Amino acid sequence: MFIVTLTFIRPLEEVDALIDAHMVWLRKHYESGLFIASGRQVPRRGGVIIARSGDRAALEAVLARDPFVQGEVARAEVIEFVPSMTALGAEMLKTF
Repeated sequence: MFIVTLTFIRPLEEVDALIDAHMVWLRKHYESGLFIASGRQVPRRGGVIIARSGDRAALEAVLARDPFVQGEVARAEVIEFVPSMTALGAEMLKTF
C-alpha cells in the first residue's frame, strides 16, 4: 500500500482555485480502484491519500497529473508499506 501526503506550498486561496479539478481527479482514481481513502490534514496544510499497492512509478505518474501538483500549489510524497496487522474488519487491507 501507499500513503501519499500532499503538502500545500502556496496560499490556500490558490489551492481553493484548483479544488474542483482536484476533486474530479480524485473521483477518477477512486473509480479505477487505485485510491482507497483520502482527506484533508488537520490543520489544513495538505491532504492524505491511501492508495493500493502496485507499481510505484505508475502511482507517481498519476500524482504528477493531480491539478494541485500541476498547478504547483502542492507537492506529493509517497510512502510505501506492507500492512502486517489490521483492526478487526479491515483484514482485506493486508491483501493489497
